[in-house]
Amino acid sequence: MSQTLEQFASQCHSFLKNEPGPVGRQKVTEALKLILIDEEFIAKYLPPSTGEREIIYQDPELGFCILVHHYRGPKISDPHDHAHSWAIYGQVRGTTEMRDFQKIEIASPDHPGKVKVIRSYSLTPGIAHLYNEGDLHAPERKESTSLIRIEGTDMSKVKRLKYEIV
Repeated sequence: MSQTLEQFASQCHSFLKNEPGPVGRQKVTEALKLILIDEEFIAKYLPPSTGEREIIYQDPELGFCILVHHYRGPKISDPHDHAHSWAIYGQVRGTTEMRDFQKIEIASPDHPGKVKVIRSYSLTPGIAHLYNEGDLHAPERKESTSLIRIEGTDMSKVKRLKYEIV
């Protein structure tokens, strides 16, 4: 039997409320892996008409968001973190090539920081990965992809600093 969005959101809420921080987030990551292979859930909440960024749930108490994304064609993102927040990426369709970075020079509002690549890996369907506060990463999609992402807060309202690869 497929999980509903409400059931999944309630499970995430419990994990994050009972164990705030990386431990609770890792439990959310493991729960997300089950959603990524739930064909009924995916068909209902991530149809082909999904846009690049759609919030399908925002927790009224904790503020975390569950989002769906469908990227049509290639897309490359610059290195970034999630400021004071965190994010979990869950791959549904296609492959995302991800790079993690080490900060070499601190960023400021007037000056981009400098980073260097420390690891590259692929997110394929069924894989979920947690990025805690300050984790610098950059996704590259060479073809259309779909994912479910959980953010600690609505990142569209957060100003982030810029980083350049050295």
